[in-house]
Amino acid sequence: MHVDYALQRKNMVESQVRPSDVTDRRIIRAMLEVPRELFLPDARKPVAYMDENLPLDARGRLAARWLMAPRTLAKLIQSLELGDRDVVLDIGGGSGYSAAVLGRIAQTVVAVESDAASLAAAGKALAAAGIDNVALVTGDLTRGYASEGPYDAILLCGAVSDVPAEILDQLKDGGRLACVVASGDVGCATLWRRIGGRFDQRALFEIGLPMLAGFERQPSFVL
Repeated sequence: MHVDYALQRKNMVESQVRPSDVTDRRIIRAMLEVPRELFLPDARKPVAYMDENLPLDARGRLAARWLMAPRTLAKLIQSLELGDRDVVLDIGGGSGYSAAVLGRIAQTVVAVESDAASLAAAGKALAAAGIDNVALVTGDLTRGYASEGPYDAILLCGAVSDVPAEILDQLKDGGRLACVVASGDVGCATLWRRIGGRFDQRALFEIGLPMLAGFERQPSFVL
């Protein structure tokens, strides 16, 4: 069955992204240009443009990694207020779609992944999409990637119970971090901004998003 992915991309932007108060034309253009289907396994390509979070492997191999629903990703990126010379850290982006969209807007993207299969998939997909300003690196997601910082912006590609201070500290003065903070099924998209030695925090919108592996709230120890 032939699937018109270009038409699906246009429909995604017109029916999901634009109606969600995404007004940054650079994000809209990036989402029209980046083939989302390249970042999914073959079995999931036909549903690449659905308005939901998509697991990266039907067999569960990459079940801890998801493609965020397009409107959620677009709104989080918009909140970062990216400049074209910004260096961005993308944490836990799985097969690389978020890094590809960020790469169409910012100067450089550092995409850190702890999963070898995710990194391999991302490398192939980014090459196929013609994205050459994303550096793929291996690391513990909960520690960010300080060696390439500090960063103008950081995106966490999944829900977290809280943001480790070690990651916040990788922001430049004036740098922004966006993610979804959750303690249950519903989370809150939140933006941090570094102002000298402190961090301003602002709630953006409520949204459900799968928990990013490693960022779950640890159970309290009780004697």
